[in-house]
Amino acid sequence: MNFTRWSARLPGTQRRAAARTEHAVSPDRRGEGSVPAARAERLTDDTPSVPAVEELSVREVLDRVPALVALVHGPDHRTAYVNDAYAAAFGTRPVGEPAREALPELAELGLLPLLDQVLRSSKPRTVKSRKAPGGRSYTFTCTPVDVPGDKARGVLIFAADVTDHADAAERLRASEREQRETAVTLQRSLLPQELEQPDDLRIAATYRPGGTEAAVGGDWYDVITLGGGRTALVIGDVMGRGVRAAAVMGQLRTAVRAYARLDLPPHEVLQLLDGLAMEIDPNQIATCVYAVHDPNEGRLVYASAGHLPILVRDERGNVLRADEPTGPPLGTGGWMHASGSVPLGPGSTAVLYTDGLVERRDADLDEGIAALESALAGATGTPQVICDRLVRSAGVTAGHDDDVAVLVLQHPSRTGPDGDLFRNAALELLGGVEAAPRARAFASGVLTSWRFPPDLHDLGVLAASELVANSLQHGTPPMRLRLRRTDRRLIIEVTDGDDHLPRRRRAEPADEAGRGIAIVATIASNWGSRRTPGGGKAVWCEFALPRRTD
Repeated sequence: MNFTRWSARLPGTQRRAAARTEHAVSPDRRGEGSVPAARAERLTDDTPSVPAVEELSVREVLDRVPALVALVHGPDHRTAYVNDAYAAAFGTRPVGEPAREALPELAELGLLPLLDQVLRSSKPRTVKSRKAPGGRSYTFTCTPVDVPGDKARGVLIFAADVTDHADAAERLRASEREQRETAVTLQRSLLPQELEQPDDLRIAATYRPGGTEAAVGGDWYDVITLGGGRTALVIGDVMGRGVRAAAVMGQLRTAVRAYARLDLPPHEVLQLLDGLAMEIDPNQIATCVYAVHDPNEGRLVYASAGHLPILVRDERGNVLRADEPTGPPLGTGGWMHASGSVPLGPGSTAVLYTDGLVERRDADLDEGIAALESALAGATGTPQVICDRLVRSAGVTAGHDDDVAVLVLQHPSRTGPDGDLFRNAALELLGGVEAAPRARAFASGVLTSWRFPPDLHDLGVLAASELVANSLQHGTPPMRLRLRRTDRRLIIEVTDGDDHLPRRRRAEPADEAGRGIAIVATIASNWGSRRTPGGGKAVWCEFALPRRTD
């Protein structure tokens, strides 16, 4: 086959020929330019003539090209030519045989359908960095050509060796994967390794890192048992990505746990966090929701710093969105946050989440929250099952472009034998000398009806007596004694109208008072105090119950 006739159809040949013709000096204008005639004659006489591209043998050119070149023709892609580089890479190939048998490497690389596309469309096609047998990587370009003397068209296959580039890219991808794994490990290590499980709530959480790059986000959540049956729940999102965002997140999470031990109202916790966020990094802001659940109240008291609203589904399946109040994000400063509340009685489920679950580039944020409400309305099962269902319904996959954190809590409805393990009893204390003996008698009767063992019964009566005596001496009306049992502990709490919190101190031998709190702290598993929202305080203690043996 005469390849010389194909030279004009090779890519770029016509363009180069036209450029050379345009710049050539015509015979009738020699001597008119800046080159003297004698100089022009010497160049003509002494310089050997350079052959035009049309005069070169295409086979000779292609044989010397370092890239791999092959030519096939016809619908079954019969081999017409392979150059020396191709033969060196894959071996000598027979001419006239179909490419499926003669060029098995193309079949293995999946290029035969590409050859069909080139013939049908009459347009060139390129595939990048395919690893061929032998381990080398090539970028293949297939160009349609006309075969002289044959109605069938052919395809010129041009393969450039990109092994070095492919290996470098693979090393880069491996490094990025390693960095991402390290970053995700860092992020997960800053989250709670195991969620605290309070007596009255069932809680589950999930975290899904977003994107495929090494950067991590600043999403976090936490569950903190406050004592006295109360539980703090927090979820937040530090703006931005990267190790810096994760570091700020870790500092905020640690601070939340410290402030939670003060048993402050939610809005006061956010006030402290706001100041701390400005100290950590004035240019970094974060959103956060801090909520406290008290089983005696049946409500979730919360404060929000620019975060998305809590969703609560009641026992009938109705979903409530807790929109107000919401303050600006942490780190902005100069704003007084406020606390709100939402019902969370037995049978209710609440969801706290970050924006990665509901925010999409092509949809409004309210639409995402509305879709989450619909998913929550139909989600049943354990908190972990609900977590997984909400994440799936939001379309969160491994390639999601933002981190996602979800915290689900349930306040189960307990009936039958399980309900007998959760009891409440309360007594209003009217004051006077008879208040203390009435409180002891009430506590003794309640603990007896709850069938506590004698030693725990006596400790509970003693603790109730000391807390009531302390309130009568240092507090003001109204006063109340409350006893609560769960499947794990006995809780005794006394409230009064004075907001001065008691503290444990060492009483001198001559002191007539100051030993009540010390006695309670000695005999109880845990004790504490807090200011109540309406003014006044609550002082409580806990006794761990013996483990049940079923």
